[in-house]
Amino acid sequence: MNTTPSNNPTSDNRPEIVTGILKRFGQVAFVLILQAIVLFPAAGTIKWLWAWVFLAIYLLSITVNSLFLMRTDPEMVAERGQPKEMKRWDAIVSGIWGIAQYLFIPLVAGLDYRLHWTPIMNISWNILGGVVMAAGLGIFSWAMLTNAYFSTAVRIQKDRGHTVCKSGPYRMVRHPGYDGAILQSLGIPILLGSLWALIPFLFAAIAMIVRTYFEDCTLQVELEGYKEFAQEVRYRLVPGVW
Repeated sequence: MNTTPSNNPTSDNRPEIVTGILKRFGQVAFVLILQAIVLFPAAGTIKWLWAWVFLAIYLLSITVNSLFLMRTDPEMVAERGQPKEMKRWDAIVSGIWGIAQYLFIPLVAGLDYRLHWTPIMNISWNILGGVVMAAGLGIFSWAMLTNAYFSTAVRIQKDRGHTVCKSGPYRMVRHPGYDGAILQSLGIPILLGSLWALIPFLFAAIAMIVRTYFEDCTLQVELEGYKEFAQEVRYRLVPGVW
């Protein structure tokens, strides 16, 4: 989703904002714990260095992101915790992405580690995977910090004065957050040393590309000024390609 920063929250909607923030922190904590619960039992051990590195990168990203957002835009954090609506297609596509990203990538990587499906890789590949994952998280956070309407649901936030965001990474592509999400997903199997985990990564990436297409169509129809923005910034995800 795209835009400029929203107005400061008023006392009238403060309880709703607090509830949304608490829900969002609960969701993020659940995802982090879920991945740990999937990774280590699948691997059959907790003595897996790269799994701990993966969780540490993820936790560090969440912490830094939260510190910035809570200071600059708590209303957006609340929106991400409890969006007021979600389109049916979005629920399906986001569900597929979430299952592939948070369940099947760590599950396959853990089983791969235990059963040695992938030959041991040079440590430089693990490091590269960590860099790619961190870069993806960084791009995702950049888009989120730039765009005050970066919701977890595809919706026009008329209740928050939704407008088109043209700054930061949105000057290069129309959906930079999804670029970050795809890079993050790609980096995880490489960091964990699992070529087989690239299979669920492909499902996650395809789901994100599908979501990009449908979200872009929705914004062009429903968000004022977005068609003009699409003429200024021609590409959705990859400059010069699409």
